[in-house]
This record gives sequence, structure tokens and C-alpha cells, in this order.
Amino acid sequence: MIFAAAAFGLIVGGLLGLVGGGGSILAVPALVYGVGLPLAAAIPTSLVVVGASSAVAVLPRLRGGVNWRLALIIGAAGTATAYLGAYVNRLLDPKVLLLAFAAIMVIAGIRMMLPSKAAGGSCALPGGGVNWRSCLPKAIATGAVVGFLTGLLGVGGGFLIVPALTLVLGLPMAVTVGTSLVIIVINSIAGFAAHLGDLQIDWGVTAAFAGTAMVASLIAGRLGTKIPDKVLKRSFGVLVLLVAVYVTVQALLS
Repeated sequence: MIFAAAAFGLIVGGLLGLVGGGGSILAVPALVYGVGLPLAAAIPTSLVVVGASSAVAVLPRLRGGVNWRLALIIGAAGTATAYLGAYVNRLLDPKVLLLAFAAIMVIAGIRMMLPSKAAGGSCALPGGGVNWRSCLPKAIATGAVVGFLTGLLGVGGGFLIVPALTLVLGLPMAVTVGTSLVIIVINSIAGFAAHLGDLQIDWGVTAAFAGTAMVASLIAGRLGTKIPDKVLKRSFGVLVLLVAVYVTVQALLS
């Protein structure tokens, strides 16, 4: 189990470091099917792994690669609505939720791959500033929607945050990745806190998974700062579409 956890940690950390997402949706299946943990232990373990590796991955992007105000605003708004999403989650059929999640990812993946106008807008002015009067409502609405969907679907924070920051708020991909990582850290802490009452966790497996994930995320994060925005954006789009296919198949077979 320790060896398998360490191996999967490399994959999850690498994805987080490069594109600012992909870790959370892969960590839970990897822990359940690859490592052999029960779901009750896999969920809090994944939150520790994804939160820790995201915190490390953001280090190479601290200088100019994070919009801290937007990250805190979106993270706070998302934390509030995530609880509502989690409540609605318990009322709906899991298969319907998975298919809805796959549909959202297909739309986002296609949009990420298509040629688009240059990034910009009230949240990313040409001179590097932000028009908060126009940007703030959009940022709060984006955080609320992403938080609700994250709570509703249970996974996929980064897969939702990255397209939202890029397509809705107009941030360049280089800033999107770092900002997404900070938001994921906030969401992971909030999610882990929600599980403290009935915490089930294997700390040996968690340490192995998180250790390799943090190393991989730091290395990938440094490499990611040198990759052009267009390449990162399209690569993320391909990754989202592949995961959408996987989720669809799992939903139809379950």
C-alpha cells in the first residue's frame, strides 16, 4: 500500500504542479482502487494530499503568479456554498450527479481547447490591475457557483476552478494556475475540517502519498512556469475531456 500510494502521489502532484488542477478527481479513485483504502478513509486522505501538494506547487509561482485577492474572495465564497452543494448531493441519485459532472467537464474542456480572444477584462486589466467594481461581483458569483458544484459533485475543484478563472474572469493561464492552487488549499482545509468528527485515516499511506505528491508538484510547478499559456490551456482541455470519458463510463457501468 505504501509503494502504491507513493507511485500515485507522483501523478497527482505532477498534475497539480503543471495545470493547477486534476489532483482531487484522481486522488480518490487512486486511493480506493489503486491503494485499497475504503472510501471513508480515501476522502480525508485525498484532502490532505491535494492540499499539501497544492501549497508546495504554488511556491514557484509566488512572485507574480497568484492573484491573492481573487483567490481569497473566490475561496471564501466557495466555502460558504459548498455546504449547500453537499446537502443537495444527498438528495440526488449519484449516477445523475456523475453524468452532470461529465457534461460540465466536456463543455469546459472543449472551451479550453478552442482558440479564444486574448485574456483580459475587468479582472485582468492590460496594465496588470483589476477594476474591482466590475470584477468583484463576477468573482463572488464564480466562487459561489464553483463551491456549490464542488460540494454537489464531491470532487473536481481544480477542474472547475481553472476553466472559471480562465473563461469567466479572463485571467492568463500563468496566473490561473497559481490562483487555482491557493483556492484548492483553502477548499482542502475546509473539507478536511468537515471530516474531523468522524476522521478515518491511515497516516502511513497519507505520508507516502503526500510526500511524493509534494515533491512532484514542486518540480512540475517549476517546469510549468516555463510552458506557454496556450500549451497549458490546451493540455488541460485534453485532460478534462479524458476524465469526462472516464467518469461517464463509471456512471453508466455502476
